[in-house]
Amino acid sequence: MDDEYFMGLALERAKSAYASGRRPIHCLIVEPDGRVVGEAGNTVARDNDPSAHAEVNAIRRACANLQTLDLTGCSLYTPMEPCPMCLSTILEARISRLVVGARHRRVGRTDLGDYSVESFLATLSKRIEIASVREAECEELRIAWKRSRGEMRR
Repeated sequence: MDDEYFMGLALERAKSAYASGRRPIHCLIVEPDGRVVGEAGNTVARDNDPSAHAEVNAIRRACANLQTLDLTGCSLYTPMEPCPMCLSTILEARISRLVVGARHRRVGRTDLGDYSVESFLATLSKRIEIASVREAECEELRIAWKRSRGEMRR
């Protein structure tokens, strides 16, 4: 797996969403052979669906494409650390690897308290391999989006 490459694809699509006025997040689900089997952005506002986060949407597509609920062996690429709902869905789908860019704490997200993927996993008996790549690029994109919404001081 080329984590840099797949995170680059997710980042390109997230930047495109940002340029179109949407939340800058896009997730890819990739099989061990490098085939993208599911991908999606955040469609919460468009769909009036609070569960339509990019990770959940990408998992729905991967499961539909593969006709399975079990994504063992797959990696999920996301430029932003998954929220607790998304991480629960990732674990339920049995995704083997999570590749993440920006972390909530580093981009100033305070509504989740001390949450991190690792702190959430510490409360569970489920495990997942975690890798971090292109953190600075992902953080810059998320901070730019937050500033454009007036959520951060310049």
